[in-house]
Amino acid sequence: MAPLTDGEFTELYREHYAAVLRFVRRRARPDAVDDVVAETFVAAWQRQDEFRRYPLPWLYRTARNMMLNAARSENRRTALAVRVRGEFDDADPTDVAGTVGFRRDLVSAWHRLTGSEQEVLALAIWEQLPGAEAAVVLGLTRAGYTMRLSRARRRLAAYLDVERADPRATDPPPTTIAAAAPLTSLDRK
Repeated sequence: MAPLTDGEFTELYREHYAAVLRFVRRRARPDAVDDVVAETFVAAWQRQDEFRRYPLPWLYRTARNMMLNAARSENRRTALAVRVRGEFDDADPTDVAGTVGFRRDLVSAWHRLTGSEQEVLALAIWEQLPGAEAAVVLGLTRAGYTMRLSRARRRLAAYLDVERADPRATDPPPTTIAAAAPLTSLDRK
């Protein structure tokens, strides 16, 4: 089926915009409405071959999926914030320097990781993907993913140890990485 012309898509947009807007307004936070509606019509433009016969139900389903994705993302961000706060719950609230120092060390250690190490850790920690799903994202077997995650965790732990010992260090000495090779607390999670 031939793609819609600009004029045909403009007509589709004019015909269904108000209905999609009402649909989203009844379901989404007010600050998210415009983004969800815009993303819905972007998806419609990109996937025109999927909705020719019944465009409005397709637009509703797409808007609903956009809202669900946004809610999942918000839940992940909230869960991450709770976990990060939990790291500092036991700390002395007056120890601002310690908290700032730890964050500085973590950021520095993170930036010393390779892109693939950052990616595997982000999928596990921030996205909270189960191992099998993260393996698919990375194009790895489950065993390959588990090994890459374990190595990335050890490398991050080693870099954190070096940062705490000498924040000006650029690379952990080989003994530090070798010492971190046994099972660390990061591997147990």
